[in-house]
Amino acid sequence: MSLKPLASWIEDLNDRTNFLNNWYEKGTPIVFWISGFFFPQAFLTSTMQNYARANEIAIDKLTFEFVIKDDLKWQDVTAKPEAGCYCYGMFLEGCKWDYEKHMLNDSDPKKLFVELPMLHLMPIVDRVVPTDGLYYCPMYKVLSRTGTLSTTGHSTNYVVMMELNSDMPEDYWIKAGVAVFLALKF
Repeated sequence: MSLKPLASWIEDLNDRTNFLNNWYEKGTPIVFWISGFFFPQAFLTSTMQNYARANEIAIDKLTFEFVIKDDLKWQDVTAKPEAGCYCYGMFLEGCKWDYEKHMLNDSDPKKLFVELPMLHLMPIVDRVVPTDGLYYCPMYKVLSRTGTLSTTGHSTNYVVMMELNSDMPEDYWIKAGVAVFLALKF
């Protein structure tokens, strides 16, 4: 589903190949490049399954908490988290991440896309999802925001609904068209 021109597509393909080769040769990464997966939904499910099996918990009792690690760059991480996984390679459209307030904020002028800080996907048992202070943000593979249902019943583009900290009502971000993407056009 890439929307990249050929040169960028080949560069992206090389990056994906290198990511997977390093995983094969050096073992499980400490931080995962989520954009490098063809089917990121399967990666999210496997992360949840690994936690459920290790802790002997029914997977149906688990949901992810989306913790933005804006105090740490993914390159500086030296150890895996105790639970869940660290991911990078996501981009915000329609807003930016405020590193001081640790939440969404209006975009800077003439900046359409910004990189989302590293994310900690943390499985939580019987989690009660907060109703205030969050924007439920869709994550897509590519910018088109359209997709079809595959034979597995998953969208070919939509990945997951993320929870991002916000002090504005959800309608504010919806009107701004805020979403997270795993790949840009360039």
